[in-house]
Amino acid sequence: MERTTDICIVGAGPAGALLATLLVRRGLHVTLIESSPSLGKTFRGEHVNEQGEAVLERHALLAGVKARGMLPMTRLENWKDGVCYNTIFPEITVGHLGIHVPQRYLLAAILEPIMQAPNFELLLNTRMRELLYDNKQVIGTVVEMNGERISVHSKLVVGADGRYSAVRKKAHIPYHTWEHGYDLLWARIPRPKDWEPIIRMALIDGKQLALFTQAEDRIQVGWNIDKGSFKEWRKQPFEPFIAQLKEVFPTLTDVVDDTITSWSDFVLLDVHSSYADRWGGNGVVLLGDAAHTMTPTGAFGLNSALVDAEYLAAIITDEGTLSNAQIEQFEASRRSMIHHLQHEQLREEQHFAQQFEAVH
Repeated sequence: MERTTDICIVGAGPAGALLATLLVRRGLHVTLIESSPSLGKTFRGEHVNEQGEAVLERHALLAGVKARGMLPMTRLENWKDGVCYNTIFPEITVGHLGIHVPQRYLLAAILEPIMQAPNFELLLNTRMRELLYDNKQVIGTVVEMNGERISVHSKLVVGADGRYSAVRKKAHIPYHTWEHGYDLLWARIPRPKDWEPIIRMALIDGKQLALFTQAEDRIQVGWNIDKGSFKEWRKQPFEPFIAQLKEVFPTLTDVVDDTITSWSDFVLLDVHSSYADRWGGNGVVLLGDAAHTMTPTGAFGLNSALVDAEYLAAIITDEGTLSNAQIEQFEASRRSMIHHLQHEQLREEQHFAQQFEAVH
């Protein structure tokens, strides 16, 4: 089977969805490919900062997010020995320290304006298998949907498919990865009734423990562990490990006891950063984590990807093409900020423990 479109976007995360919406509004035909059977994944970066908020506002999408449900963070607290010793408040002009938005709400709000558009199609449960070439020029993709392979011919293929990008791999674009010395355990617990919309941080055995209040009455637990150590942790008794969380935040004892009862209640994230040698060429372009993977620190990844999508949507031609020179311009315009944010993440991670050392 064959299909024809102007732009084929692989990956229906926030960046891919935003790019699709902006291009469909311009009149281009867009096919959006997503490997998952539904939109929105549970353990994904869901905190929109002021940069991402501004992008959504500029394109009249923020109201749709608000209507579905979002939760601004009012402050950040640092805790030690069961006591809050330091509080950080947002700048008055910003009004929050990040906004939690369930990803399915964010994606629904971004895609709502185009879901019924005749020049848009969303293919769920569909995997990109190959790139189609005419000599060295990419002219589309081969995808697999419900066991059937489909050739999707397009003028441009966009890799918005994350840190393990299939588009990047099939385009043979090299990338460099560096480790940060830790992996991350995610879990979600019910939010107690008196728990405010805040972020709480603590230090346990020299490792960061973060609690992010979420919409829908949940708290997301993010617990740093040594890189590659989870296999060994799983061999150890679980109770001494989880008892550390309850000791630092005793008010969570009951919900933790009811919710996090074994190692299997954690989701492991392999934490690393990467940067592609080039962001595309010859009919392919990368954005977001596919071009520059970030760690969860600061929620920079999601918001940087939204900025990527906004910029890219503005330079794609009315015919749906993107020259190699334009792709180089795209990367050059974003490179310094991306490098700055990646180094800022490293700095914050390396100095996190120091803020607890002077506390007695």
